[in-house]
This record gives sequence, C-alpha cells and structure tokens, in this order.
Amino acid sequence: MEGSTTLVAAFLGLLEGLTEFIPVSSTGHLLLVGHFLGFESAGNAFEVVIQLGAVLAILTIYAARLWHVFSSAPHDPASRRFILSVLIAFMPAVVIGVLAHDFIKTVLFETPMLIAVMLILGGVILLLVERIAPEPRHDDAMDFPLSMALKIGFIQCLAMIPGTSRSGSTIVGALLLGASKRAAAEFSFFLSMPTMAGAFAYDLYKNRDVLDAAALNEIAIGFVMAFISAVFVVKWLLGYVSKHGYALFGWWRIIVGSLALTALLAGF
Repeated sequence: MEGSTTLVAAFLGLLEGLTEFIPVSSTGHLLLVGHFLGFESAGNAFEVVIQLGAVLAILTIYAARLWHVFSSAPHDPASRRFILSVLIAFMPAVVIGVLAHDFIKTVLFETPMLIAVMLILGGVILLLVERIAPEPRHDDAMDFPLSMALKIGFIQCLAMIPGTSRSGSTIVGALLLGASKRAAAEFSFFLSMPTMAGAFAYDLYKNRDVLDAAALNEIAIGFVMAFISAVFVVKWLLGYVSKHGYALFGWWRIIVGSLALTALLAGF
C-alpha cells in the first residue's frame, strides 16, 4: 500500500509540474485524479504544498533576470516599478485567500462536479478570448501599468475555485487588458511566485497539526517531481503560445472536464 501511495504521489507531482503554468488548472487535475484514484491528503495540503516545486522551477529559470531586477532596484525606477506591479497584483489573493481559506479547502476542494464544470467553462472562455482579445498594447511583462496589474490580481482570485486555473485566469485577464500572448504568460509566471509561495506557507501553517511523516514523505516526492516537470514546461510554453496561442489548452480543458463529468454522473 505504501509503495502504491508513493507512486501516486510521484504521478501527481509530475502532473502538477506539467499543468501548473499552462491554463488548464493544475489543482483541478490533481483533485480529480486524486478522487478517481482514491488518494486523500491530510487537509488537502498535498495539492497546495507541492506547488512550491513548480515555483522553484520558475526561480531557477528566471534567476539571472530576477537577480538583475532586485539588485538594480535601489537605483532603477523601472525595476522598482516591476516589483511593485507584482506585489500589487498579489495583494487581492492575500486578502481573499485568508478570508475564504476554510471554505475553499473544505467545500470547493471537496466538490469534483464543480471542478469538472469549471474546467469546461474555462475552456470555452479561453477559446472565446482567443477570438475577441484586443490588439496587444503591452509586449513586456515587466512594464505593465500598475492599474492593469491590480486588475489582473483581482481576476486571479477567480482561481480559488478549483478547476478555474490560476495561470488561466491571469492569462485571460492580461489578454483582455491588452497584453500580448507571450507577455500574458510571463506575467503569470512572475505573479505565481509570491502567490504560490504564500499559499504554500499559509497552508503548511494551517495543516501543521495533521501532517505526519507519511504525509511529508508524499509531499517531498510530489515536490521533486513537480519541480522537474515544471522546468521543461516553462521553457517550452513561451515559444509555443507566441506561435500558436492558447486554443489547444481550451480544447484540452473541455475534453478533460467532459470526461470527468461523465464519469462522475456515472457514479465513479
């Protein structure tokens, strides 16, 4: 049984890394797969905490760029402005996430039917936005207006409904606000760092009393797998969406959500 659980944790970690930064909802995928495989984590902490592996993948890939931004911030207004834009976009998630944490984890995370429906709905929205998004006015994710960053931050909060997708909501919001496809993905990457690190820390604190050695072992395995797979996805994604857009992910969401919904209605 322990070996089986280890394999499931490794698979879910791989799935997390593959889906975290594409607009298909990594949490939705994890919860649905966990439901059908009978995998349960203490306080649903596993699904949130292993996201830190994906965050570290972003930090690794963008280490040189982030070092330049922070080291130049004391004398470079553009660097200070970029840091401020990410913090401003992050703040709505802090407030709403703390206030709604218990409801999200005990109700929304426990409703597979809702997740399947949100996957389908999000896929339809993604396909629609591909068609109606305005002509891009912002090609650099490090130069978004502060007001635009704040709006993206509020839109990101929709992802607290599992199945919506954090990256999906921020990318859709950025596209509708005039970002290019590449800039929308990159800003989503940057915003993921404080958002997911904050969710990791808060969830670990809230579940500190229910995480035993077995749970921590599962998290460690999932964490490593998420890191490795996320590195490959981030390196691939920017080039792909610059050329092909986001339609593939919209159709993926619709197909996965429809299959999950069918299985749930059939009693699985």
